Amino acid sequence: MDAPNEQWRTDVNRAVRDFASVAADLDDETLRAFLNTMLREIGEAIGIECCALLEESPDGFDAAPEFWCRIPVLVEGEHPIESASFATTIRNLDVDNEPLVLRTEVNYSDPSIAEAQACLVRAGIGAAVLVPVVVAMRAKATWLFGAASSDQIWPEAVIEHLQTMGALVWSALHSRRRQAASVAVASNVARLPIKARPAPPVRNAFASSREFPEIVGESPALRAALDALEQVADADSSVLLLGETGTGKELFARALHARGPRYAAPLVSVNCAALPPTLIESELFGHQRGAFTGAVAVRQGRFELAHKGTLFLDEIGDLPLDLQAKLLRVLQEGGFERVGSSQTQAVDVRIIGATHRDIGRAVSEGEFRADLYYRLNVFPIRVPALRERKEDIPALVWSIVRRRQHALRRHITKIPAEAIKTLQQHSWPGNIRELENVVERALIHSTGDTLVLLEGSLETLGVELPADTLTSVERAHIESVLRDCGWRINGFGNAAERLGLHPNTLRFRMKKLGIVRHEPAREVPRMRAGRASAG
Repeated sequence: MDAPNEQWRTDVNRAVRDFASVAADLDDETLRAFLNTMLREIGEAIGIECCALLEESPDGFDAAPEFWCRIPVLVEGEHPIESASFATTIRNLDVDNEPLVLRTEVNYSDPSIAEAQACLVRAGIGAAVLVPVVVAMRAKATWLFGAASSDQIWPEAVIEHLQTMGALVWSALHSRRRQAASVAVASNVARLPIKARPAPPVRNAFASSREFPEIVGESPALRAALDALEQVADADSSVLLLGETGTGKELFARALHARGPRYAAPLVSVNCAALPPTLIESELFGHQRGAFTGAVAVRQGRFELAHKGTLFLDEIGDLPLDLQAKLLRVLQEGGFERVGSSQTQAVDVRIIGATHRDIGRAVSEGEFRADLYYRLNVFPIRVPALRERKEDIPALVWSIVRRRQHALRRHITKIPAEAIKTLQQHSWPGNIRELENVVERALIHSTGDTLVLLEGSLETLGVELPADTLTSVERAHIESVLRDCGWRINGFGNAAERLGLHPNTLRFRMKKLGIVRHEPAREVPRMRAGRASAG
């Protein structure tokens, strides 16, 4: 292949990224199908005829390596590369964790290499390179890339990149097995009496890789956000993710954790808008036995569980004012007390906050503490809305199709250009979450190999609702009250009070109805001296 041509690199990255983003959620049969698809896409991207992955197991290498070959082999029974004997042969090769090139026209004195060469000949391979996937100085798997021509050249840049991609694939497979083991342990714990159960384990929500394969797209707006992420990832500073609902702020939080110095520790998430105010303090800081009615045992809070790791506070703009003061104290002093306890516990966490609100406006209106805002806003990252990165829609659609089609028993290989054009012309008030709904509905409707976009699906899944439906009337009424109240949900003269709802209930209704404030975010206003210095 021609190393200076960089298109292969983009295609390989996309194939690995799409596989890694869904591997943890697939059953064994679907996983093998996805793995085979990835191998095919990698093989086609670098212009070869065979691609195989031989992963290490406790007993050596798996007896049935995953592989893709486009060369027909005119023999009965299993493919030569699929055989257990070939896996054993590769396992016995002493390559010292370095890539090894094999050519059928060369006579090798090493019996194990000659045996591997004979197997490649039976598979129709003229030249192959074995690339070990090395993690912690130990080979965890071996990539096999084979070409029909014995003159195939393997540029060093290609081999190095494939070695890096192999580590990502192994990380995704390893995380999946670890998650499956955790589920098995949890099922056994569930049989114990409630009082005998240990505190629930916290699973790292993102694989400990140094990439972010879940984030799809190459648009300038997205690249700017990812560049900012790269700058702050290793700094261990607080980060505030800003953006509309459904833009993927949680994916950015996972990527920040995975690329930061705490990637080996837990990433703990809490949605501040989804919990009633009476429970948020207990969720964040834990409680002692007998602290309140129903507190029958000591409970660890999210801060305690995230010790030495990262705490992701989603929708932090909705945190009640009294909790904001306690959160500020933790950030300043590195300590907290459980509910019902006077003993201070030290904690070391990195804070990543996220909100769809205009926090600057909330500060000026007295709904958010200025001192906490400055503590959190050390490094803000704005996650772009989907309408600002419409050139990413084709890649996003394919990613969603690959992630969802097996569960829906579909096999889509074509997406019409007209369908992509229609999707790119939509305003996407619900952002990527809305796009996922549209594509999933199209998958359900499509029975062939072509994705069929339902006529009118954008209107029914978006915010354009018939004027005479109960939902549209409720939506119009809530929007009217919000405008009259200046979109204030908390504080004096707020919309929740006028509607007779709890602020969190109103936020839930707004999210359900797709009510989003479309006014552009403003610069943080200059604080009045009294409010800016308020304790």
